[in-house]
Formats: sequence, C-alpha cells, structure tokens
Amino acid sequence: MTLYDIKPQFQNLLRPLVARLYSRGVTANQVTLLAMVLSLLVGGILICVPHTALFALLPLFLFFRMALNAIDGMLAREFNQQSVMGAVLNEVGDIVSDAGLYLAFAFLAGVSPVVVVLVVLLSWLTEFCGVLAQVLTGTRNYRGPLGKSDRAFLFGAVGLVIAIWPEYLPWVNHVFILAALLLVWTCINRCRSAMEVPHV
Repeated sequence: MTLYDIKPQFQNLLRPLVARLYSRGVTANQVTLLAMVLSLLVGGILICVPHTALFALLPLFLFFRMALNAIDGMLAREFNQQSVMGAVLNEVGDIVSDAGLYLAFAFLAGVSPVVVVLVVLLSWLTEFCGVLAQVLTGTRNYRGPLGKSDRAFLFGAVGLVIAIWPEYLPWVNHVFILAALLLVWTCINRCRSAMEVPHV
C-alpha cells in the first residue's frame, strides 16, 4: 500500500481544472517542464539559503508538484497528448526534480551530505527499476514501500518538522538512513514483481 493507490481519487478532484487548462491550450509537456523548473528553483533557494525555517516551503511545494504531476498525466492520457517526448520528459523531469529538492538537505548544518546523496541515488534507482519493469512486462511498476509520492510525503514532513522544531535537525540523518533502507526494499519489490510476470 502506497500513496499511489489513492491517485485516482486525487485525479477526480483535479479533473475540472485539467479540462479548463486544456481549453486554454495548456499541454502536458508544458506542465511537466513547469514542475521541473519550479522544483529546481525551490531547491536552489533552499541550497542558497540553508535555513531550517525555509524548509516549511517543502511540504507545500511537494503537494503542488504532486498536483502538477497528476495534471500532466491526465492531459496526456485524456486529451490525446501522449508522445515519446512526453514520456522522456516525465521520467527525466521526476528524477531531476527529486535531486533538486532533496539535495537541499545536504546543505543543512549537521546533516550528512553522503547520506542525502545516497538517498537521491537510490531514489533514481527505484524509478529505473520501475521503468525496467515496464520494458519487461509492458506495465510501469509503482510498488513501494517508498515510491515517488511516499518520498514526497516523507521529505515534506521532515521539512515541516525541522522548520517548526529545528532542535530535531540531528534526527534527519536517521530518517534518511531509514529512507535508504526503504528505497532498497522498493527496488527489490519492483524487480521481483517484473520477474514474477511470465514472459513470452
């Protein structure tokens, strides 16, 4: 069970907005690029001004980014905007956005840059495993326990906690170590799922 499982309900809430965006000529690729650019901008702000109070931006922006990710997918699927370029932008945009946002934690005093970088690399690996499953089975794999939406929830929560209670900053390393272990588990689950499907 991951946050991805509640995606259909979230999409239903966004559907009227998506229809309005389409009527105004907004494309899925434009939304994907906007999400990536804004992620790098927010990440850049947190890196340049590594103050715990600013990390309150993270949960707000991650929720907004989650909405943008849902919107671009709905525009592509429901309004015939699917394309090879869109698929590439979607996958590359996600991993670039994750790096831009999560690497900001490495610039906080007392947080281990090595652990943060490890989490970012493992996050990339989980997405690679998901795409690998798609190559082997024809279906993109989103198994958890720490998929993209779950990571956004976890790191958004961490950002909010340290913004409100900066005295808990030393615990960030422990959270990231736990996240690394969950990411390894996620990779194993996604690869195992791909291997369980019979291939012709």
